[in-house]
Amino acid sequence: MRRLFFLAAAGLMLGPATHTAAQSTAGNKSSSKQTLQPRSRLEIVRYVSGEFARAVRPLPAGKNGFRIRVGAPVDEAGLMRAAAQGVAGRPGDSVQVTRVVFRKKELQLDINGGGKRRTSWRDRIQVSAGGSIPTTTTTSTTPGYQPLGSTLILDFGAPLPDMTADELKAHLKDFLDFSKQRSASVAWVETLPPAIQQAIKERRAIVGMDREMVVAALGKPERKVREKDADGIEKEDWIYGHPPSKTVFVTFAGEKVVRVKQFPS
Repeated sequence: MRRLFFLAAAGLMLGPATHTAAQSTAGNKSSSKQTLQPRSRLEIVRYVSGEFARAVRPLPAGKNGFRIRVGAPVDEAGLMRAAAQGVAGRPGDSVQVTRVVFRKKELQLDINGGGKRRTSWRDRIQVSAGGSIPTTTTTSTTPGYQPLGSTLILDFGAPLPDMTADELKAHLKDFLDFSKQRSASVAWVETLPPAIQQAIKERRAIVGMDREMVVAALGKPERKVREKDADGIEKEDWIYGHPPSKTVFVTFAGEKVVRVKQFPS
């Protein structure tokens, strides 16, 4: 750890620039002039992936997915043709976003495991928000039964614009209503000790956190360094930032944070 700070103080690069955690959904305003930013991706994964919603329209099953052109009216005829092949959710049904995939001009959202899968979504669903919520699994009560999933493809027709999680949900309003559903990420955070809840809210790491809590607060680091101290105990540093700009070192011993240092202090 002392070696890391020496390099930082010397102004040497420790690795590629990283971004700290996204701002809260309410406070982060997007700009139509920007492409999707790394911190916005983190926010979308944290506050959309794993979330529950109510279906507004039939959600067609099928491996090809249903394409939604952003800013254009819903293709009702195309939707009915796709739904005729199978429906993963009917209006009013509770469904879950189980994966978000970022592409150059599209966002793909898998609902209940997605339309293209080999096993039941109930056997492998991950309720997560940026890796910050433990995995939960359930099994179907009917042997061999695999409930249908759906894939929605948001087609922006241009490089993905910067957006917040709430703005993404607004793009989905013709198909998914998130307004009356309990946020999985918020529910998990509320089970944590008050001091850790406050630290996550303020986007900072503190001693005593585990890896999931740090990811919830700061996101995933792009650089990790493992070293053994003088007593032979292996420690791992997660590095956020890029000298000479603000750089945060989060040190783990085992599964817990034992030290948090910031440069410059």
